[in-house]
Amino acid sequence: WRPRVESGLTFVSEFGMHRAAPAWERSDSRGSQAQPAAASEGSEEESDLSQSDAEDTTWVSWFCSLKGNEFFVEVDEEFIQDDFNLTGLSAQVPYYEYALDTILDVETHRDTGLSEEQQDSVEAAAELLYGLIHARYIITPRGMSGMLDKFKNIHFGRCPRVFCQGQPVLPVGQSDIPRTHTCKTFCPKCSDIYYPRSSRHANIDGAYFGTTFCHLFMQTYWDLAPTTPKDKYVPRIFGFKIFKKQEAESCSCASSATIPQVDRIASATHTPNSPNGRADSISAHSGRLGLP
Repeated sequence: WRPRVESGLTFVSEFGMHRAAPAWERSDSRGSQAQPAAASEGSEEESDLSQSDAEDTTWVSWFCSLKGNEFFVEVDEEFIQDDFNLTGLSAQVPYYEYALDTILDVETHRDTGLSEEQQDSVEAAAELLYGLIHARYIITPRGMSGMLDKFKNIHFGRCPRVFCQGQPVLPVGQSDIPRTHTCKTFCPKCSDIYYPRSSRHANIDGAYFGTTFCHLFMQTYWDLAPTTPKDKYVPRIFGFKIFKKQEAESCSCASSATIPQVDRIASATHTPNSPNGRADSISAHSGRLGLP
């Protein structure tokens, strides 16, 4: 997973390639070119710096710096090393021990006998394990603090609803079980979820953020909770509101429910044997009211 430097080129496995330009290529076009000796010295210095940066970069920092992983925060190493925080994850992640060693940058000789296909499986397992650890970390005070910075800097995007007026959103999962739903964004203003704008973010597993974080976040930082918008879009045709089908059905049901009640009252007050049913009904009502 680490980038390696060879002949002035920095190769990143599976994520493209970028070239560290030597000093003579960055010289001003208006001036003369540097001497070959000076260029080689500058190239060696840059190579040493790139190699030292690659050695100092941890797996967690490298993973969070990848394109499409902007929603993630860096989990503290102390949190990962605490076995209590990893309870139950060994049953969900294949190659658990190998994946944990990869995240913690532990160099062991156990993976020397693994095939190339198994190595790829270990890398995928490390991503799955880190995502599940990440879902637990962001509901801690330190994890929420890191997500708060991203929320204030609008790293998660804005709500696409017009009446929310660009309200910043939070990542949310529809399930805590991995490989069930992809990541969505939750708007605290309209309390609805949406697909992320970027397709890279839309492919992240929703279990890496869980169903609890965004709601606990708003309860913790209650001063950031926005007011519910009162405006609502009303569809119109030539300026007239559309009479919805549901409202028509509710009105018809209400009118049909009153008709049987009227029939029951009429049948109760009507005397079939009387030649004048209306007079009998009047006398019956007057008798109930105590009138002469």
